[in-house]
Amino acid sequence: MKNQMQTIEELSGGNPPMKRGGAKPITAKKNGAEAASLKPEKNNSAVMPKQEMLEAYEEMLLIRRFEEKAGQLYGMGLIGGFCHLYIGQEAVAVGMQHAIKKGDAVITSYRDHGLMLGTGSDPKYIMAELMGKATGCSKGKGGSMHMFDTKSRFYGGHGIVGAQVPLGTGIAFAYKYRGEDNLCLTYFGDGSANQGQVYESFNMASLWKLPVIYIIENNEYAMGTSVARSSATTELYRRGESFGIKGVQVNGMDIFEVKKAGDAAVKFVREGNGPIILEMKTYRYRGHSMSDPAKYRSKEEVTEYREHRDPIEGLKNYMVKNGVANEETLKEIDKKVREKVQEAADFAQNSPVPEEGELWTDIYTEL
Repeated sequence: MKNQMQTIEELSGGNPPMKRGGAKPITAKKNGAEAASLKPEKNNSAVMPKQEMLEAYEEMLLIRRFEEKAGQLYGMGLIGGFCHLYIGQEAVAVGMQHAIKKGDAVITSYRDHGLMLGTGSDPKYIMAELMGKATGCSKGKGGSMHMFDTKSRFYGGHGIVGAQVPLGTGIAFAYKYRGEDNLCLTYFGDGSANQGQVYESFNMASLWKLPVIYIIENNEYAMGTSVARSSATTELYRRGESFGIKGVQVNGMDIFEVKKAGDAAVKFVREGNGPIILEMKTYRYRGHSMSDPAKYRSKEEVTEYREHRDPIEGLKNYMVKNGVANEETLKEIDKKVREKVQEAADFAQNSPVPEEGELWTDIYTEL
């Protein structure tokens, strides 16, 4: 069978954004000690102009600071249940969001806070939901893993591993059935990539040429087992080959690479070519959830990524070195973001818990 992997250059018709193979393997030993700074390629400003770079930086920083605060509040006992943080994966959410347009949908698994923030949802209502408050986006009844915002076309937040993939495929089907020029970004992790429902979805999406981009956020460890130990084939971008779905592997720690891949994939799908898979090689700094000590990897490996591959520091250093922004401007952005996150935390803490009567609502729909 012919290898279905495409470079972004091939998909976009000649623009040279990445080399075949995308990110290097995510192991500290195999990767050199590179500085956390993105390469000053000539086409970076074309992919993301100055103002957009600053916006992307602020959006990634908002996700990072929000998740840090969520982790702190969880430790204080103000957030209960499961809590899966997005720290380290910010470039994926923000880069892809900058590639789509209003009306496009986003759906993901339970590591959802960062992606929901990326769609522009108000952090106050996300934080309130984390604390189980009535002002939360799901009225305090969904918590960390079940968040929704239909105004921004964010459809969850799903706790069953891989369950969002057929749902995202269904959203894409609805767009095509209605004749709407929109698509659905359907996110799932490397741990979900072995689920049977994923391949049923691939089959239908390819058969009907549905406008869906499957984004595999490969942070290498799923719930705690490395891809190398749990998957017979580790090149996850090739998982759609038997269905005729093209795949691309992308450096998910580089905002420019994500945006370039996103732009090309969106163009490919909107032209009626059907689905495509983007495997984002990324890395989560925290455990699978707040209860995970992550003893299955070394501290040196995490340090390597924090110090040399961090997506936020990479963009920050790029902008400073290339005259896009100075340190003072970026400090002001950080200050603004911290204030916004603290405002969200205060709002959530001062919000009421749901009334007892809410226990019986949102269970059935009366026709």
